[in-house]
Amino acid sequence: MVSVAVDLRFGCWKGQGFDQQLPQPKMAWRRQRKRQCELQEFHTHHELLTVTTIVQIMDEEEEQRPRRGSVVGRQSVPRDRFSGYWRLMQDYFLDPPVYGDNHFRRRFRMCKAMFLDICHAVAARNDYFKRKSNAAGLPGFATVQKVIAALRLLAYGGPADRLDEYIRMGESTILECLDDFTRTMIDLYGRSYLRPPNAEDIARLLQKAEERGFPGMIGSIDCMHWEWEKCPTGWHGQYRGHYKKPTIILEAVASYDLWIWHAFFGMPGSCNDINVLHRSPVFDNLARGIGPAVTFNVNGRDYNMGYYLADGIYPPWATLINGISSPQSNKHKYFTLKQAEYRKDVERAFGVLQAKYAIMKGPARKFNPIALKNIVDCVIILHNMGIDYEKGMEELRIEDYDDATRPRLDPNRNVPEIRQLIARHRQIRSRPANEQLKADLIEHVWNKFGAQ
Repeated sequence: MVSVAVDLRFGCWKGQGFDQQLPQPKMAWRRQRKRQCELQEFHTHHELLTVTTIVQIMDEEEEQRPRRGSVVGRQSVPRDRFSGYWRLMQDYFLDPPVYGDNHFRRRFRMCKAMFLDICHAVAARNDYFKRKSNAAGLPGFATVQKVIAALRLLAYGGPADRLDEYIRMGESTILECLDDFTRTMIDLYGRSYLRPPNAEDIARLLQKAEERGFPGMIGSIDCMHWEWEKCPTGWHGQYRGHYKKPTIILEAVASYDLWIWHAFFGMPGSCNDINVLHRSPVFDNLARGIGPAVTFNVNGRDYNMGYYLADGIYPPWATLINGISSPQSNKHKYFTLKQAEYRKDVERAFGVLQAKYAIMKGPARKFNPIALKNIVDCVIILHNMGIDYEKGMEELRIEDYDDATRPRLDPNRNVPEIRQLIARHRQIRSRPANEQLKADLIEHVWNKFGAQ
């Protein structure tokens, strides 16, 4: 027997008595098999590396991908809208409610009848306030929730997301409700509650003015400033005046019942009351000769233009009566005292506006001046509507409340001839007529109240 061993490393036969090479075909097969194994191992490693790279890229994209909520980049919060709606109904609208009508009036700045009328009107005019379902079939916010969100933001001011915990509504949705609510209110009630007085109103105002000792007075005029927190930096020089902060000016005319008959908003805070007056449309109807007729008699002399009481900065026009700067006689002192007393009507109206709607007390947090004008117009509409709805009701004091642009021109203005327009403007700004009327009013007030 011959002992034989195969050395696989060298491909030869080893044994006693002979040493021969393996056959060539078998060696080729072994080399091919080895190459196949190496190639398969390479492909396996390459596939593993590719899969690892893809997974890593997907993880990085998932971290960078914005979350898809109501606004791109924000996470959707399960607020349970129905619980907010049910809480509102239990607190104020079910029978019996948790909080009565007095609490409702203090917190919403209006009676419940006015609130319900507004809800029905805005839902009928604007589909945004109707309850709709989203693509998943989930019901959205009810009309009551949207209107209350806008009213609460007007009444209490501050950041919008402070209402989230009670109404269960996000900040962006609350701001959206506010914008739609202000535009819809102006569209619905602007012609009724943002208008000059008609003939019937003029007769009532003249009667009250006669009782107060100022025949022909149809209101008082003044301006207030609203701080603009979001004013663009490039506009600070134009909108910053003596308040040292950017402000926007509101000019208003108010009567004895605090009804605001005229509102002109949008002039920059660097202007004074005279600059605003020269750009204001307050006397446009009178200049065009289309306003209601105003006739009265003072001290035996007839007049055909009404007038507003104003403070000392206003010019001495025939339609503006201010006090005497340094009164000497008793007549002049008493006239100045009564004039200052009655011209406070517009300042009281500003105070009530800021007490009822704190959004006008704090800084304005809107970038767009048109959105601010819509807020001011909406607040004045709500203020005048409240006076109309709450006639005969007990008047709330300021401490009773919780947490106490371009003008639109009528296309059919029927402008008279330029000579008549200039003549009427000269008549409105007549200094002799102002002096004569003031002298007659001094005599009239003294004869009426001097004996007291």
